[in-house]
Amino acid sequence: MIERAYVTGARAGQGLSDLNALVARLSQRFVSAGAEAVEPPSLLPAATLLDIYGEDIRGRAYITRDSAGEQVLRPDFTVPLVEWYLRQGGAPSPARYAYAGPVWRQQSGDAAKREQLQAGFEFFGDARVEAADAQAFALVCDSVGLGPGAALRGSDGLQLVTGDLGLILAAVDGLETSAARRAALRRHVWRPGRFQRLLDQYGPGHGAWVAARKTHGPRTAIGVRSAGDVEDRLALLEEEAATPPLAPAQTGALLDVLNLGGSLRDAAVELPRLSADLPGLAPASARFEARLDALAEAGFDPSAIPFEGTYGRTSLEYYDGFVFGVVAPARPDLPVLASGGRYDRLLAALGQAGRAVGGSVRPEALLSWGRG
Repeated sequence: MIERAYVTGARAGQGLSDLNALVARLSQRFVSAGAEAVEPPSLLPAATLLDIYGEDIRGRAYITRDSAGEQVLRPDFTVPLVEWYLRQGGAPSPARYAYAGPVWRQQSGDAAKREQLQAGFEFFGDARVEAADAQAFALVCDSVGLGPGAALRGSDGLQLVTGDLGLILAAVDGLETSAARRAALRRHVWRPGRFQRLLDQYGPGHGAWVAARKTHGPRTAIGVRSAGDVEDRLALLEEEAATPPLAPAQTGALLDVLNLGGSLRDAAVELPRLSADLPGLAPASARFEARLDALAEAGFDPSAIPFEGTYGRTSLEYYDGFVFGVVAPARPDLPVLASGGRYDRLLAALGQAGRAVGGSVRPEALLSWGRG
């Protein structure tokens, strides 16, 4: 029997019927929320993904070449659906799409996990951003059997987790330092180790970093770099050495943003205090509070929804706002069963400013959890 990701016996017979029925139920739920069912191509031009993620995508996706150039098997549905939306005219026109089908990602070890099903939705152009966030969150919860009351109880062994990448991005953008530092920190928000090393270099470790460069010189190898590349690198190092270190209050507040925990309401209580040292955080804090109001209107109690300041930092890099997921702690063999979030910056990266939020479910993982 050829297995599927996370679930056995679902390539034929009753197992396949059960999986198809689950996918159909999820798709119908998304359509009933006002989404149009669409089916983007499985094979996409690789250039778009390479522009967004850089060469790192080659280690995560399946890329091939034909007469039209490099092509990639879609690693998810979000990028092709953003392109679909933009081809239809894009912002400010609102649009909602639902999808279901396979995605392909390179996986080490388990060949069955290289092809996985996703069923989900994308909302574009909603003027009421926080209300759209709340609706996307509620739709994902409902899709896995967690209505507002059940979600608050963490019923049936499922656990919610939320985060907000908009907070850390806003905090970085408001730092009182050079534009080059802010850009570097923002670029590495999704790489926690590299982000922390940069924060140390720009803050408490700045003096030691400058002294090391004076003693040993810049670690710049000619190799494949041109003389111009080396000169540019030297200029950047000299600029960084001359830039004053970040104020301890700012680096401390930035780490406090990442360390926020408890519930959504707990985080909201802390944000005004942190905004005193990070003025750029204030607008994101106001949006955070408005989202809590929208969630309450949808029937969720923000005091009972878990929040983690670091959640979403190791997922795909296009998320830039509210993020959420549903996990099964008793099944560590399973990935996140469902997830979603806001990704406005992805639209801008593809050529048009706009609003976007979406969510997806892993049907195979959800079926496996239900059987387990």
